[in-house]
This record gives sequence, structure tokens and C-alpha cells, in this order.
Amino acid sequence: MAGPTTAERGERQQESSGPSPVRRLRWRPPNPRTIIILVIALVLLGAGAVWLLYGSPWTRVERVSVSGTRVLTPAEVREAADVPVGGPLISVDTNGIESRLRRELPRIDTVDVVRSWPHGIGLKVVERTPVLMVQKGGKFVEVDDEGVRFATVSQAPKGVPALELAVHSSESSAASLRRFGEDGLVREAVRVAGAIPASVAHSTEAVKVRSYDDISLELSDGRTVDWGSGEKGAAKARTLTALMKAAPDARHFDVSVPTAPASSGS
Repeated sequence: MAGPTTAERGERQQESSGPSPVRRLRWRPPNPRTIIILVIALVLLGAGAVWLLYGSPWTRVERVSVSGTRVLTPAEVREAADVPVGGPLISVDTNGIESRLRRELPRIDTVDVVRSWPHGIGLKVVERTPVLMVQKGGKFVEVDDEGVRFATVSQAPKGVPALELAVHSSESSAASLRRFGEDGLVREAVRVAGAIPASVAHSTEAVKVRSYDDISLELSDGRTVDWGSGEKGAAKARTLTALMKAAPDARHFDVSVPTAPASSGS
């Protein structure tokens, strides 16, 4: 009788041996001495970091740099900022410096206060730009593109039209003043100034406000433009440019209704 084959012997061997046991790893808690060493190391690192930021002479304010000024001087900005030179750089109140600068120097529109490690504070300034000016006695008050009256200067800024408020000349003007207030009328004049086409802006000497919807331009060569309100400024600018080309000898232009413009005089 024939014995079992090689394949049969292999199957019987597998059945008798069964699956190999899985070895399980047991977690062992770290040695208490190791824990103590790690805790001490973390404490020392934390203390070192605190000392580096607050007590070390390597991270203290030594210089304050100013950029972006046009009318203001860097010295004026530094003085108003009042940065605590010599103090820890990490503890400088950047928000407080920003608020102080905007309060002390209204000419500043925005300012970015940044830490420049390891020793500097940077003040990145953007100044307001006048789009209109109001004559007040022998001085001139500058008005920006948001209607903010931000500075009084002794000389009129070049290329900036004068803002003339003639809102007490009639009952309708007075009613407009009561409804919108002087600040509202100034903002409307600013809208008009911002929409004047470049070909006309350079020769605009004054923006005259009689009421909200009665604003006119006075040009350097004596010509005048009835603009109306600040609404539809882009359309009025295009219409005025075309009207001046079509009637170059006219002395008065009316674009208060841009779809029905008019010109007169010669």
C-alpha cells in the first residue's frame, strides 16, 4: 500500500502546527528619572525663551524707521508715535501706536506698525491726499477723497480746486443744507471732484456748491460747467469731454443731465 504523498504530508503538518502566535508588545511607563529630566529641560527652555524676549538686550527696540511720508517728516512721525525705545520689542503695543499716530497726525490715512526683529519698529505711513481745499481766513483747509478735513496749511496746495460753499444764497440751498448737512454737501462735492475728466481737472479752479444737486465748476480760463449732483459722474465726464470738443469756443457747459447736454456763449 502506497504511503502519503508529499502534498498530503504538508497539509497534515500545517493542520497539526496551527497558526503562529502573535507577539504582543506591552507598554512600559517611562522611567521617573527620565520624566524629571524632560520636565526640567522644558522649564529651562521656557524660562530661556521668556528671558530672551523680555529680559535680553538682544531683542530690545533700538531704532524706529519711517517710510511713505510726503508732507510729514519722519521726525514728526517718530515723535507722535512715541515708541518705547530701549524696551522689549515683544511688548510694544502696535495697535496703540497706530491709534496715537492717527489721532496726533490727522494727515495720516493709514499706518502699518510692524516689528522688525531683533531691534526695530517700522512705521509704514500712507498720507491723505487733498482733492479740494477750503479757504479759511488766510489759511487753507485740505479735504481728502472721503470728505475729511485733515489739515490746515498756510499755502494753497498746487493743482487742488477750491471748495466754495454757497448754501445760504436761496431757500432751496438752505433746505439742502438742513437735509444733508454741511458734511454731506462736502462729500458730494468730493464725488464731483473725483469724476472730473483729466482733460478738465487740471484747469478746474473751484467746485461751487449751492445745493446737493446744484454743483458747478469754475475753470481757470473763465469757463463754467453746471454739473448737478455727484450722481452719474462717469457719464457726465464723458459727455463734458465730447461737448467741449464739439463746441470749443463755448463759455458755459451744462451736463447736469448727461443725456441732454447744452453749451452756450462764445
